[in-house]
Amino acid sequence: MTHASQAGAMPLLEDGVFPTAERVPPKSGWIVPLEIIAAALIAGIVLLLFGGVVSRYVFSRPIDWIDETVSMAFIWVGMIGAGIAMYRNEHLRLATFVDMLPARSREFVNAIALVCVAVFLVALIPPAMEHAKQEWIIEMQTLHIPNSFRVGAIAAGVLLMLAIVVQHAVRTIGRTPLATAVAVVGAAVLAFYLLSPVISQFKIGSLVLFLVVVVALLLAAGAPIAFCFGLGVMGYLAFGTSVPIGVIVGRMDEGMSNLVLVSVPVFVLLGCVLDATGMGKAIIDILAALIGHIKAGMSYVLLGSLFIVSGISGSKVSDMATVAPALFPEMTRRGNKRPEMVALLGTGAAMADTVPPSIVLIVLGSVAGVSIAGLFQSGFVIAMVLLLTLVAVARWKARNEQNDGTKRPPWNRIGRLALVAAPALALPFLIRSAVGEGVATATEVSTIAVIYAMIVGHVLYGGLRWRTLYGMLVETAALSGAILMILGTASAMAWGITQSGVVQVMSQFLTTLPGGSIAFMAASIVIFIVLGCLLEGLPAVLLLAPIMFPIAKKLGIHDIQYAMVIVSSMNIGLMLPPVGVGFYVACRIGEGKPEEVMRAIWPYIMALLVGVIIIACVPALSTFAL
Repeated sequence: MTHASQAGAMPLLEDGVFPTAERVPPKSGWIVPLEIIAAALIAGIVLLLFGGVVSRYVFSRPIDWIDETVSMAFIWVGMIGAGIAMYRNEHLRLATFVDMLPARSREFVNAIALVCVAVFLVALIPPAMEHAKQEWIIEMQTLHIPNSFRVGAIAAGVLLMLAIVVQHAVRTIGRTPLATAVAVVGAAVLAFYLLSPVISQFKIGSLVLFLVVVVALLLAAGAPIAFCFGLGVMGYLAFGTSVPIGVIVGRMDEGMSNLVLVSVPVFVLLGCVLDATGMGKAIIDILAALIGHIKAGMSYVLLGSLFIVSGISGSKVSDMATVAPALFPEMTRRGNKRPEMVALLGTGAAMADTVPPSIVLIVLGSVAGVSIAGLFQSGFVIAMVLLLTLVAVARWKARNEQNDGTKRPPWNRIGRLALVAAPALALPFLIRSAVGEGVATATEVSTIAVIYAMIVGHVLYGGLRWRTLYGMLVETAALSGAILMILGTASAMAWGITQSGVVQVMSQFLTTLPGGSIAFMAASIVIFIVLGCLLEGLPAVLLLAPIMFPIAKKLGIHDIQYAMVIVSSMNIGLMLPPVGVGFYVACRIGEGKPEEVMRAIWPYIMALLVGVIIIACVPALSTFAL
């Protein structure tokens, strides 16, 4: 695969469960069949959904069994993909603090994280199997088979991941650090067990201990985010309440069962197709020809490219990986400094994250019960507001730029470039209009967009080799599995927080703040900027959206406006140095030194913050397009 297409599937956080090992280990014989199954399931989901769309809209004959079939395939591809992501070291984790440690200490902390993952998986096996057994009496409505065939994926995925963890431990971790880590984790579990009668007496205290302190320690130790959430809620239920830990499996099942979420892996696949076929480069070429010759022109091209390309891929990393290699050489030739280019790349990707089909918006709509069509309509406008703030800073920084030697290409060349780019440029508008006008759901549109991109890419942009397509399907499954694991455990964690009564206390506090909705909006901006620094957008949304949206509704804040504010705030945190994880991804993709980019990025960060404040103060910006 090309560099861009590989990057397109990269998470924004550091990836890897086991940093002591090579990033993608040599393939074992048994992992290849799993990759083939996962690739076949992703392809099957796309074909089934597309067939359903054709049957419904062309022949007016809906096929009622497709939704259940896709739902079953989706959870299986998610759990198999989670296992592949485990094998490939691609689960999302925060590596900032672990990387600061000396080599010996780092190995021990990595061993601690590994043992914690294993403990979570071992504890989850019995309830996962029991859940599958209980679902046997429930019949799927259209397929007429027991629901165990669907939820059995959770138990299978847990066993698969545990096998991979054990294999990795035997292969790469030294006996002494591993034995010490087992002893330390075992002692911690024993201490919690012995103190559980005391811990359970302090309802709020036990919640803080497990869902704040333990989760924070695990995050700092570099454990994957999904397992940090899972271990936190498991410890809280086991030692702080009388609720059985089997509830976690039920919450994971519910969190991963929403059919809307099927569009997430399909849009991930769309981003891979965009990179591999060169459709993104065609868009960049026409923008560069039209406005690249004016003052700050290449900065405008970079921002415009991110805005348009984001309307196809739905992934910030894919956007940056598509745009940077295509534009940075020419920008360097024209005298642009590398730190400035990387700073604009990172903040531009953050700006474009609300452009449909944003994966974060799809997940947010699912977990918070907000209209995805409304989010897509509003997201386009909000991204325009943030784009204008960045354009203003880029123009100010280019006030002394000399570009006398740069001329616009001849109009006949521009016409040829426009003709080549037209099919690619049509795609983001197809996605936005189809969902926004209610013609099709996000899931249906994602499928149509993938088929369209594959056909257009094959005919006009060089096509896709079978090996490349297979690699993209496997990467899509792996990233989807990592996302689904976060979604499932975050759903369980949010349920635990809700059941503890903390939400009522928080609601009472936030709704009585002096200043009412204004103070709440300001507090939300700060909270989500901080969470964006530490967790990246998706985990933060999954964790807090079910809690914060009801409070916003009580205060009379429109759910679409609130969604735009928190997503934009999280993206600021994502690129906020020195902690923001997206900042380092931008530096890696743009090949910039973090210490130099850190000095250049602040004016752009402030521009985005001004944009968020404007969005928060002017509700009409978020709602007038609805």
